[in-house]
Amino acid sequence: MADIVENPEAYFRAMMPERDSLLRALEAEAESESIPIVGPVVGELLFVLARATQAKNILELGTATGYSAIYLGRGCEPAEGRVLSLEYDAELAERARKNIALANLSQTVSVFEANVIEALPELAGPYDFVFMDIEKQDYGVALGHLEAIVRPGGLLIADNTAFKDADAFNQAIFSAPGWQSVQILAYLPMHSGLHDGLCFAVRL
Repeated sequence: MADIVENPEAYFRAMMPERDSLLRALEAEAESESIPIVGPVVGELLFVLARATQAKNILELGTATGYSAIYLGRGCEPAEGRVLSLEYDAELAERARKNIALANLSQTVSVFEANVIEALPELAGPYDFVFMDIEKQDYGVALGHLEAIVRPGGLLIADNTAFKDADAFNQAIFSAPGWQSVQILAYLPMHSGLHDGLCFAVRL
């Protein structure tokens, strides 16, 4: 069996994706204010998946300052896609709108102040792609609503699935007949947390 590279964390940290000045400013802001963001590795993953799936109708649950929404918006822009992002905190939602405007994505990404669990039953969909990054104890409840609005073949990405509060969701999606899922435990530089789980699921 072939040996892996020495010090793999340092090796892959050196390969973090390049970011523009706006994303770097949001990263510095998040660090100084303890705002959890996905970081450049998961951000780039969201961009790649949105672009590869040619997603036209994306739903983001949890916006914070708009960091991940910018990656999603840039990913779906060539397909003339749209991102609907829901954020509970009014101040964060307003900051996200300003950052999305700075990224020239106001026509692509819409941020609404809303309690995700209350808003989900009102959404019609169908959605091609959902990124979920809300309170982890709410993941399981959100999953029940997503089954009705994610199209067959649609993609669900759930962040922070290594958190204890995500356990109920992890168990539910593992056994859910309407989803095919896989959990990845990964090293994610500049992500919150540094070693964390990501769930990838397709709607059957």
